[in-house]
Amino acid sequence: MIRLYDTTLRDGEQREGVSLTVEDKLNIARRLDALGVAYIEGGFPVSNPKDAAFFARSAELKLKHAQLVAFGLACKKGAVAAKDTGLNTLASCSAPIIALLGKAWDIQVEQVLLTDRDENLRMVEESVRFLVSKGKQVFLDAEHFFDGYLSDAAYALAVLEAAIAGGAAAVVLCETNGGALPSDVFDITLAVAQTLRERGHGDVEIGIHTHDDSGCAVANSLEAVRAGATQVQGTINGYGERVGNANLLTVLANLELKMGYEVVGRDRLRLLTSTSQFVAETLNITPDPHQPYVGQSAFAHKGGLHVSAHDRLLHAYEHVDPVSVGNFAHIVVSELAGKVSLRTKASEFGITLPTQPHALDSLLDMLKQREAKGYSYEVADASLALLLRAQLGEPVKCFNLESFRVIADKREDGKVMTEATIKIHVGDERFVATGEGNGPVNALDVALRLAIRRFYPQIDELHLTDYKVRVIDESTGTSAVTRVLIETSDGHETWGTVGVSENIIEASWDALVDAVTYGLLRWNKDES
Repeated sequence: MIRLYDTTLRDGEQREGVSLTVEDKLNIARRLDALGVAYIEGGFPVSNPKDAAFFARSAELKLKHAQLVAFGLACKKGAVAAKDTGLNTLASCSAPIIALLGKAWDIQVEQVLLTDRDENLRMVEESVRFLVSKGKQVFLDAEHFFDGYLSDAAYALAVLEAAIAGGAAAVVLCETNGGALPSDVFDITLAVAQTLRERGHGDVEIGIHTHDDSGCAVANSLEAVRAGATQVQGTINGYGERVGNANLLTVLANLELKMGYEVVGRDRLRLLTSTSQFVAETLNITPDPHQPYVGQSAFAHKGGLHVSAHDRLLHAYEHVDPVSVGNFAHIVVSELAGKVSLRTKASEFGITLPTQPHALDSLLDMLKQREAKGYSYEVADASLALLLRAQLGEPVKCFNLESFRVIADKREDGKVMTEATIKIHVGDERFVATGEGNGPVNALDVALRLAIRRFYPQIDELHLTDYKVRVIDESTGTSAVTRVLIETSDGHETWGTVGVSENIIEASWDALVDAVTYGLLRWNKDES
């Protein structure tokens, strides 16, 4: 049985630029519990009031599967464990399990702790024994274990045995520097497992905690499991200090789908993608579209030859079924597209393309010309669907623009207010509306909604969720062509649209119009 240990709420929060509120941490913990992880490390309650508040409110979680873990340090050198303030705080917190950090590298003991080896062993053993006496289950996080093992294997093992003597239920081998390679992690973990069994400690769980500085965190975690580790620590999406920790989602998918372990079960495994997206959104980090298993592009097919093969053999370029991890496959249409790509993509929209070869050639040429001007439809499916329908003679307009005007005022107090006025026609009626916003796109959005709400009240269900600007030709400076990508959601589905122009406001307007039009047309189709 492999148990997952998530440390997103502590190690993950150490990523540069990330800061979570107590509510954020509680919400993420609920999602981790739903995913089926065994342990959730909630933070370091001794170090800051926020983590202390999280554990104080942990009863609100009503966890169904996971157990909470609090992180802490062994007692200070020369101190009695029972009188150590930090250990007493850990002993009184709500978490039933304590992850206790202990130094396993002799160089760190002597040059960072500034103490001797025997004192370090005493600190580890007495700290674990004290917490166990207070009813806590204790996991030792053996910091820098792999470096320590290579420096002095006997001493690194002695640190583990000190924790076990104090009553530790698990010893976690921490690859703290992130520089080890999979072969080393396998060999050392295997040696540790064999040694502990030979010394009568076979009932003690072995864990693995890796960082990704060499790009091997996931591989190192899997190799440790092959060598005998049964607890795997990591973070959602690999968030963490420096380049991050082992991505627990990738580890989980590989364990379940590649290595034959039942860790959370196939039903929960389908929550993988939504969990990734939820945590990214909570941390205010744009999800990596190329992340294994859960990325938006993980099962995207763009090259014409790939799409053609995929069309004939469903899993020709998919190593697992996307549905098994809550993701989906999609065809990307670009200047690399062929007829199969275009036809397959159109079918995703419910669009039937003409069968005549020259008609398809004409559509492909049109798309390639637009991409040459700066358009990109890889993440703008909605704009592509509207374009194809327009080229096939289908009505795709909900309103017609007469004109718009945008004015920005910077006031004496430093505040900037933007005002947009729109003149549009819906059917035979003409409307003029003015909206204020914190920028031109927001102001245009407000004005557009005011103008068409009477005809399309469902526009209130559409919300802009992301806005990106890309300069296409940087060499032309401020007169460069810009590409605007807008992401919109109705609470159930999300779609992307694109606009391109030398005028950023015009590009934004075009992308905004596509976003609203696609949402309204989709709503009307669902209603019918």
